[in-house]
Amino acid sequence: MVSQLEEKTGRIAQQQLDAYNRQNIDEFLAVYSDDVTVMTFPGDEVMYRGKEKMRERYSQLFKNNPNQHAELISRMAKGNIVIDYEYATGRANGQSIYAIAMYEIEEDKIQKVWFVK
Repeated sequence: MVSQLEEKTGRIAQQQLDAYNRQNIDEFLAVYSDDVTVMTFPGDEVMYRGKEKMRERYSQLFKNNPNQHAELISRMAKGNIVIDYEYATGRANGQSIYAIAMYEIEEDKIQKVWFVK
């Protein structure tokens, strides 16, 4: 049985994925905390911190890959952690990729993101 917390965190993860696929930067960033930390997994190497840095990176990503789309293959939620397994297509370099992203959600905002290497 899925808890209310897990339902809520899943909705937040879905909201950001939907905005990502629409390439709506403001809607995409709306679910992230101002001081979001984005890291690699394993190892917790910090890729960058802060919503403004995220805006720079994703605005450029959307500009360079206007046809990119991430399909959700599976999602798991446990407490305030959500793990998404996705398949991204439509990239400018012509390569499709599988990706795993983990989100830690507190106070209705994504506080931390890990991308599995």
